[in-house]
Amino acid sequence: MATIYRVNMTDLSVRAEEPGDSLEGMGGRGLTSTIVASEVPPSCHPLSAENKLVIAPGTLTGTGAPCSGRLSAGAKSPLTRTIKEANSGGMAAIALATCGVKAIVLEGQPADGKLRRLVVSSDGVKIEPADELAGLGNYDTVAKQFDEFGDKISCISIGQAGEMRAASASIAVTDVEGRPTRHCGRGGLGAVMGSKGVKVIVVDPTGGKRPKPADSNAFKQGVSKFNDALKGHPLTGEGLPKYGTNALANVINAAGAYPTRNFSDGQFEGTEPISGERQHDVIVERGGEIAHACHRGCTIRCSRTYVDENGEFITKGPEYETIWAHGADCGIDDLDAIARMDRMDDDLGLDTIETGATIGVAMEAGIIPFGDAKAAFGLLEEVAKGTPLGHLIASGAEVMGKAYGVTRVPTVKGQAMPAYDPRAVQGIGVTYATSTMGADHTAGYAVAPNVLGVGGNVDPLKPDGQVDLSRNLQIATAAIDTSGLCLFVAFAVLDDPTAMEGICEMLSGLYGREFTADDFLEVGKRTLAAERAFNAAAGFTAFDDRLPDFFRKEQLPPHNVTFGVPDEELDQVFTGIE
Repeated sequence: MATIYRVNMTDLSVRAEEPGDSLEGMGGRGLTSTIVASEVPPSCHPLSAENKLVIAPGTLTGTGAPCSGRLSAGAKSPLTRTIKEANSGGMAAIALATCGVKAIVLEGQPADGKLRRLVVSSDGVKIEPADELAGLGNYDTVAKQFDEFGDKISCISIGQAGEMRAASASIAVTDVEGRPTRHCGRGGLGAVMGSKGVKVIVVDPTGGKRPKPADSNAFKQGVSKFNDALKGHPLTGEGLPKYGTNALANVINAAGAYPTRNFSDGQFEGTEPISGERQHDVIVERGGEIAHACHRGCTIRCSRTYVDENGEFITKGPEYETIWAHGADCGIDDLDAIARMDRMDDDLGLDTIETGATIGVAMEAGIIPFGDAKAAFGLLEEVAKGTPLGHLIASGAEVMGKAYGVTRVPTVKGQAMPAYDPRAVQGIGVTYATSTMGADHTAGYAVAPNVLGVGGNVDPLKPDGQVDLSRNLQIATAAIDTSGLCLFVAFAVLDDPTAMEGICEMLSGLYGREFTADDFLEVGKRTLAAERAFNAAAGFTAFDDRLPDFFRKEQLPPHNVTFGVPDEELDQVFTGIE
């Protein structure tokens, strides 16, 4: 049985415990949210000793299930002040599962203010001094660990933004090549890790054992069925491997839902130079890599390796949301400039969505002009220098808007919206408004049936049917996040019944008992109920499940629409869950 390690940073002790019955069947988001909801005082300050940072692989992680290497991090968010889970690809989740780790719970706070590293192996968790890493970015931090421990390890780390305890700080996870390119990005959880005095977690799977299913034949049958469904779907089998997530740029722009210049327009005239198709061609011409897996066992391989004109590595991807945030939202159409900003975000340890949106608000405020890539990069350099303006950039879009009196600030519960305007994709607007964690497209990806025609068709410009759509997707997403599966498997699940059959057969084989689709969705409902209860105790009400007023008042070109889902319908999203 996998072990939960409680690491107390106040007295620098480690305690191992077996998970109780209340945590049965829980991993990933389900596990992090259950622990946070039951153990963290909802009224506590997110950067206080009372908050806890929980890091957990999913239930299927490490078993050999396709695309199951996601890592979840959870805590009370310093950005939203709600409960928060953010997850990432990379190799650390598989390494933790191989070491027999169900979760690491960081508790307390160091009295001496010094930095430490954790070293995790199949023997347990050790706490070691790490003051020599102070002030380093993620790239230098993890390079030093690989030099010391060898190339079999994985790292979970924070950059300068996490040390600053900035509200948009991310937690970096190393990829197959050992680079800190994957991030638990949203909600500022890197700041929570920084508040615990932990700079890096080194995971060494040497000598460990992968989790073994109770019924290997049933498990293998599920793997085969699930893998066939993923390969057979046009998005997971063809589109994402070839063009990556940024294949969406032209699609969303054509739909009039591509937020441009701080959500003032739904189409960007500079989309083509930063599109997935153009990105693909640039990568191929320069000798980069397409169809790149962020962790071993990923069959979708939506990532890519972006290099400069000399073939030197710059960054992964960049992904669709990152290119949009630093591109269209800021009026920038220079792919190389965006890639370099992505690299700097990863090194500093900043959420690329929040950071790009914050720069967009800064442009709205007149700090720098829209379209000025050099000036945008300069704002990131302010973060690296730790200047007052840098701290403001790293604090997120809502704080930036308040500081400069900007009225068009695209946030919910303090978190910036991703790359879909809710006026032109009304289903994602419902998800933004009602998600337990602030504006988050991954919480219930209504873009699939609203725009892509995956899982049906719901008119994106009308409010009809959007609440039921978002509710069902939020339940399913919470379950997927708990399993450790990549969210992109949902495309196949929505269109091909055999994909869900495969997931249930894998889980049945894992547990050695029947596991149905209803059981799977019940995990999602249970997770959402815990998150909603925490937020209610923290003082959040239905009034917080709303979009900013300008989405109902300002028409979005080119469709000239406003967000039309009534408040009373938004209040019905979680009917039947609580």
